[in-house]
Amino acid sequence: MAERRAPQATLAAVIGSGPLRRGQVVTKIWEYIRSHNLQNPENRREIVADDRLRRVFGKDKVTMFEMNKHLAAHLT
Repeated sequence: MAERRAPQATLAAVIGSGPLRRGQVVTKIWEYIRSHNLQNPENRREIVADDRLRRVFGKDKVTMFEMNKHLAAHLT
């Protein structure tokens, strides 16, 4: 069974502070991205960060493929 990990404050501001498995973290991030319409309409693989996600990703845009690397850095 996958280990549950607590998100650091910057990630917790987006997905909540409870411990989650990595798959649950990714699911919650995608829910946030879709509910705030943060996918680039011309390139759906690109996520355009709002203020909260910019703190998590450290930049204005990330691809869906590099997103997991940034998420892992915020899980303890």
